[in-house]
Amino acid sequence: MKNNSTDISRRTFLQKLGIGAGSALTAMALDPLHAFAQETNKTTLLGDDNAQNKMTYRVQHGSGEKISLLGFGMMRLPDEQEEVNRLIDYAIAHGVNYFDTSPMYKRGINETQTGIALSRYPRDKYYVATKMSNYSQDLWKLDEARKMYENSFKTLQVDYIDYYLLHGVGGSGMEDFTPRFLDNGLLDFLLKEREAGRIRHLGFSYHGNVSVFDFLLDHQDEYHWDFAQIQMNYLDWRHASLSKGRRHDADAEYLYNKLDKTGVQAVVMEPLRGGALAKMSDELSQRLTALRPNDSLASWAFRWVGSHPNILTALSGMNQMSHLEENVRTFSPLDPCTEAENKILEDIADVMAGFPIIPCTTCRYCMPCPYGVDIPGNFTYYNEAVEQKLLPLPDPKASDYKRRTKKFAKGLRKSLPDASTWANRCADCEECLKKCPQQIRIPNQMTRIADILKKR
Repeated sequence: MKNNSTDISRRTFLQKLGIGAGSALTAMALDPLHAFAQETNKTTLLGDDNAQNKMTYRVQHGSGEKISLLGFGMMRLPDEQEEVNRLIDYAIAHGVNYFDTSPMYKRGINETQTGIALSRYPRDKYYVATKMSNYSQDLWKLDEARKMYENSFKTLQVDYIDYYLLHGVGGSGMEDFTPRFLDNGLLDFLLKEREAGRIRHLGFSYHGNVSVFDFLLDHQDEYHWDFAQIQMNYLDWRHASLSKGRRHDADAEYLYNKLDKTGVQAVVMEPLRGGALAKMSDELSQRLTALRPNDSLASWAFRWVGSHPNILTALSGMNQMSHLEENVRTFSPLDPCTEAENKILEDIADVMAGFPIIPCTTCRYCMPCPYGVDIPGNFTYYNEAVEQKLLPLPDPKASDYKRRTKKFAKGLRKSLPDASTWANRCADCEECLKKCPQQIRIPNQMTRIADILKKR
């Protein structure tokens, strides 16, 4: 149970974000949002043993561990181990201590790269998160799932895992979740592993059908989840269900608030919405640069996520040093968004939600395509065209219709020089459908792009 002073701070904080009850935001000498942040930072900044470290930390409720608000998502690591080591060295030197990987990332190489890089440090200097990525039905068998679990210890070179997740739950509802984790005894096994101390914190990453999300939290008294990983950004906050077009999905506002009410801390994935919030039309981006000329669009998205108090850490897939350096600056320390800034981001989200953006996060789970189509490459270019107002296309009778379609095709050729990877090569085999955690109807979206190419 939270004490009263904590509750008051949280309510004030949520009011400033515009997500709490009531609207009594009277004039104050000190902005309560910044007061909250300053109070938090006093207790969570660890700078006494490292002059470079001004990172903002959040306290894990159960253990009291101080987790960096910026988490390192390892999925898109460079191929060269030396470069991976260099990124990890910079991250740890600047206070990042949460590293997220999975047995399925980079076809199993990712955990190995992560283990090599982190094992050069004392075990108490980092927290590693990995997952039970048993998507294939062959891995629904308990013995096979246990092999995946045991192998993670070997590849990560650890004798305990700090944060372990049931990976990608909810994609097809309880129909998949039940045989993956319940009927086979796998969840019972993982709960016993936590009790034995080989797993320090047990959670799940949520993709898709909200019935599974609700089931897991409604059984919190039984499972005692330590954390949950959700997709959350200022576009998905209230527009996810609309933009993704999934009848059973829920927006990030619902997911976050239910976690908060249940007492489960959130780990955030896709704070940039697959890069969509790091590059947008000039008309939208200028509204942000007018307020903070020196801040990138990405920093706005990270600040928005970090401003929510029930976030344990926000993951960023940083495969370039420049991205890592910029993100470290954003969180060292975090400058929470003000009420006025949140209103602008809300308005921008409303505008963006009006565009037919494909909610691809470029996770590449759908690849390889049996017919050679670069699925995330096509989606990335299409979304860029939408954001630059090349799409949606005007009426075919409009004077600039042909010009726009030709410009679209020219841009696609530049983005994907190999025409054999274009959307019009899609054979509608549906192999990709079962792999997509966002449940995008990929062949349908490929048809949309292919139709535009036909009209050029």
